[in-house]
Amino acid sequence: MSAQESKSPNAEVTHDEHTHHHGREVPEEVKVISNANARLANPLRGIPHERLMQDVEVFARERGLTHILSDLKKGALLAQDSDAYKRSDEFTPDERRILEDEVTHKWRQTGTLYYMVVMSSLAAAVQGMDEAVINGAQLLYPKQFGIDTSTSHGSWLVGVVNSAPYLCCATISCWLTHPMNQYFGRKKTIFITCAISFITCIWSALTNSWWHLFISRFFLGIGIGPKSATVPVYAAECSPAPIRGALVMMWQMWTAFGICAGDMVDLAFYFIPDSGGIRGLNWRLMLASAGIPGLIVCTQVLFAPESPRWLISKGRYDDAFKELCRLRFSPVQAARDLYYIHVLLEAENEMKRGRNRVVEMFTIPRNRNAALASWIVMFGQQFCGVNVIAYYSSNIFSASGFSTPSALAASLGFGALNWLFALPAVFTIDTFGRRNLLLFTFPCMAICLLITGFSFWNPSENGRLAGVSIGIYLFAIFYSPGEGPVPFTYSAEAFPLYIRDIGMSFATATTWFWNFVLSITWPSMELAFKPQGAFGWYAAWCIILWFLILLFVRETKGKTLEELDQVFLIPARVHAAYGLKQIPYGIKKFMLFQNPEPVELYHVESGSETGDEKKEILDVAASGA
Repeated sequence: MSAQESKSPNAEVTHDEHTHHHGREVPEEVKVISNANARLANPLRGIPHERLMQDVEVFARERGLTHILSDLKKGALLAQDSDAYKRSDEFTPDERRILEDEVTHKWRQTGTLYYMVVMSSLAAAVQGMDEAVINGAQLLYPKQFGIDTSTSHGSWLVGVVNSAPYLCCATISCWLTHPMNQYFGRKKTIFITCAISFITCIWSALTNSWWHLFISRFFLGIGIGPKSATVPVYAAECSPAPIRGALVMMWQMWTAFGICAGDMVDLAFYFIPDSGGIRGLNWRLMLASAGIPGLIVCTQVLFAPESPRWLISKGRYDDAFKELCRLRFSPVQAARDLYYIHVLLEAENEMKRGRNRVVEMFTIPRNRNAALASWIVMFGQQFCGVNVIAYYSSNIFSASGFSTPSALAASLGFGALNWLFALPAVFTIDTFGRRNLLLFTFPCMAICLLITGFSFWNPSENGRLAGVSIGIYLFAIFYSPGEGPVPFTYSAEAFPLYIRDIGMSFATATTWFWNFVLSITWPSMELAFKPQGAFGWYAAWCIILWFLILLFVRETKGKTLEELDQVFLIPARVHAAYGLKQIPYGIKKFMLFQNPEPVELYHVESGSETGDEKKEILDVAASGA
């Protein structure tokens, strides 16, 4: 992490400039959070040059880094101000060129960094395959295990087996993420989780009863949960600030690729006959194949760098500098990031001391508003119905009249579209905004689910097949650039820095719990309500979620830490009233093609001493947070 990340046009606006509006004072707890964010945004801001250099000398002596003192001093200047190299004569021409390239050629990075990116992408694909291969296998193993899926008991057994990993994630493995990372580090945690994925996938292929398959898949969850939280963090901690967001976004994209690959494997192995006295060789190979990418990652991770932030947190500064030198072109860049991570960790530890951050996440209104919005988008990622299709599309296509091979091929089509339309999400999420993407795509997803469900009433087999396929494929197209990437991105930026790790744990546990609920209930729901009612249920949830997003989810695109404090400071009832006012505005603008006056949550004033215009929140202080 470097100062580039926090540098913004209004970075020098102090908290005091935001504490009053129309003569009313912002609540004290909001000042505390804003001060914490300001401190964590750049702990070096405002430190005089002489004192900064003295601090660096003390730091170098205490940490045994005097052999790189010259680089550390230049790095500290850059950590304080990313443009310092333009004004100081201490930097060589090569260092100036490299630092300039960080801005003008941000994708020009070291081979080690891209090695880490490839490994992280493959780890994401492991995640997708772990989730997807059961899609095809469940067409085959129930018959061998004597499970009658046409009965309520049989449908529940299939749901229990399919949902086993997510039960483990919600109840056990997600909560192992922090201790595993603290004790083993990022690299070893990724190695352990991928090794568990490999072992449990092979184990799943060797089972001969539903309860044995359930147990093996439950332990697969230990490989899924911590990996889903660790790999994005590892990528962020190794990446330079200008491309950090895009690299973290790749987790969702390559997970979608893994789902596509899992569907492809299911289709490829379906035609393999039993051999050597092995019954069900095809579905066993489907489940076992998901372990192969995990084994590859276990090999790759041995040569990957460890997270510099984790090494610094353990006091291994010299090792951290060596890893940063592998990840950056210049020792000055490495020294900058080393010193900045150090002071940021010191500031974070100071902010955490003596505070119950779990309690503050729900008792302080600014944090509670962020937690509510994060819960809505995470819950919505599951109850929009996407994983019904990801986990059960083969059954759905088969029930609509496809043959088993055709159903597997149709599932591959869904996986391919889910991945292809995840690619532009890297750009659309910062172009259109998080909230706008969700408000546009949720009604479209509801319509697609209704098309899918109602197509089962079509007496014509060709019409039924076409309707189900069109509904599912259009659903993938609308989901992938919207509710696919938004929840994790939104949750990562909504919480204040001092509780962000706890907030992300809360958000991750939310999505895995509802993933479990969805996957265990779908087979029995489809049996009881028929596909029409089951898809109608999730279409209704898409509409409910649209209103929840309209009322309680705030836009976070392109906002600084100080601006995010203001956004989440707005009382929920005030933001809900703003959302309701947007309904008639949207009808007039997009349906009647009129040009109404936009509904504004902010207004612009020129009340600062410098005369610069700044955004203020309407009636925040008067309403009370």
